[in-house]
Amino acid sequence: MTTPAGPASLARRLSTAHPSLLDGTLAVALVAGTWLWEAWEPGKGRPTDALSLTLIALVNAPLALRRRAPFAVLAVSAGASLTYHTLGYHLGLNSIGPLLALYSVAVYGSRTACVAGTALVVAEWTHASAHQPGVALWSALGQSVIVAACAVGSGTSVRLLGERGRQLAGLAEQLARERDAAARQAVTRERVRIARELHDVVAHHMSVISVQAGLGRYVALSDPATAHATLGVIADTSHEALTEMRRLLPILRIEGNDEDEELYSTMPGLRGLDPLVERMRAAGLAVRVDVRGRARPLPPGLDLCAYRVVQESLTNVLKHAGPAGVDIGLTYAPDALTLRVTDDGAGQVLIPRPGGHGLIGMTERVRLYRGTITAGPLPHGGFEVLVTFPLSPSEEGERSPD
Repeated sequence: MTTPAGPASLARRLSTAHPSLLDGTLAVALVAGTWLWEAWEPGKGRPTDALSLTLIALVNAPLALRRRAPFAVLAVSAGASLTYHTLGYHLGLNSIGPLLALYSVAVYGSRTACVAGTALVVAEWTHASAHQPGVALWSALGQSVIVAACAVGSGTSVRLLGERGRQLAGLAEQLARERDAAARQAVTRERVRIARELHDVVAHHMSVISVQAGLGRYVALSDPATAHATLGVIADTSHEALTEMRRLLPILRIEGNDEDEELYSTMPGLRGLDPLVERMRAAGLAVRVDVRGRARPLPPGLDLCAYRVVQESLTNVLKHAGPAGVDIGLTYAPDALTLRVTDDGAGQVLIPRPGGHGLIGMTERVRLYRGTITAGPLPHGGFEVLVTFPLSPSEEGERSPD
């Protein structure tokens, strides 16, 4: 249940939504109230006449423009009030207008205008108070200084709060821009990662299919058994490619709060190296695997990265080296994982050319996990890819998806 808004809350909302309307209402209220007060208390000074009513209007009506021209409003209000009291009119009236104008100068004006306005208000208040019966000049001056200080202090506080609010609003906008920029960068990084994954999947499997299709066409009539075997390799490879594509593409649709880990449970890793090796052997490569040290679970991302390095290396051998023998060496050390892929092919694995993504993609992946990679031809022929991933003791306990 909501409670009715109080006058202060209503005034704040009105000031925020329609500041000119609020100031105009305040000016009219002060003019009308002062006229009525002067008429209600006759005998407190010179009788009410057209001049006194005009001076009252000059003291209070300019407050409608206190936000636009605060010092000009203060000068007119204080001057009219001083004239009003000098002519002998009611000494207790027309002192609130200059005080509100001084508050406005403290909020909206400069420091110089605030100092000059304070002097005007102190002079006007001291003059009006000192002419009242029984009030000494020093008392009138002290009261005037205290009142003016309260007005300036209140206005300065409001001004500082406004400046702080604007600074916070600017910081909020800057944070929003930085958040949007970070989000765009995250999207870009994710697109690059997915593009790399797509390249690894498509390039490897299509290379195997292309080689096997060429072999099958060559021996289709002369060696039906070999042609039949190549068709089996093509079928198995295309099926595996479709499986990996089905695993990868749903990642594009995963929400931030999606807790379904089944999508990630089929990510390939070094534990899935045997099917890859068998497929490459069926494609014509003599692949040997040597594992040294105690194999242990790796972080999922690093495990996938190592698998992709082996996959890309074998794909390059198949595409560029022709029938060759390939040695895959995995060395598990307490603080590092070393991965070496060498071949003895007669062909030469090409250095990445403009538009190529194989070795470039491997380099980007390895650097992502703080690893080092070297790739180049061997002195006695063939090609070698050597990768080292640093491992920390904390990584030993992490499990990769089965």
